Amino acid sequence: MKLGILGLNLQKEGLTGFEFAAGIPGSLGGAVRMNAGAYGGEFSNIVEKVTCITKQGTIKEYSNEELEYSYRHSRFVDTGEIILNATLKLEKGNKEEIKSKMDELMIARRTKQPLELPSAGSTFKRGKDFYASKIIEEAGLKGYTIGGAQVSEKHSGFVVNIGNATAKDVLDLTNYMKKVVYEKFEKQLELEVEIVGE
Repeated sequence: MKLGILGLNLQKEGLTGFEFAAGIPGSLGGAVRMNAGAYGGEFSNIVEKVTCITKQGTIKEYSNEELEYSYRHSRFVDTGEIILNATLKLEKGNKEEIKSKMDELMIARRTKQPLELPSAGSTFKRGKDFYASKIIEEAGLKGYTIGGAQVSEKHSGFVVNIGNATAKDVLDLTNYMKKVVYEKFEKQLELEVEIVGE
């Protein structure tokens, strides 16, 4: 289920604790797998248990403590187990207050993030001692373009499609960004998005 749709359904039910996630692009399974987060919240704080299927076809259930959550990581990143469903721990709240918080966060997203252009969301993880977007901007890469892929002029933590970008354009650009940042600051950028396929 898409996080935006789930967020609206939870708001209608008067359940709070999910507001931070309502504007994150993607699905519940993906968010649980990568411990998605924004605005001070992350899935490790609200996931109670997860049911998955192993590569051998066995159904397993894990509690929150067994999920090995850390920054943008869970056990599923390492094991390849496929998430079937997740139980979230939320609290009863005021529907209007929940809606107000969700609206506030969406305004913040629209103001700071390049939502008007296609992207895969935040491209790089936060470093141990640096913010990816800040160091990318300091490296002079904001607006840098390869083919149809561009380091967003609005938020340098995003690679956006400014017109017919290919996967190669995006990969070439992210590799170039890693190279420049390392050459200038000796800091390693690590992708937050995952590359699949060949």
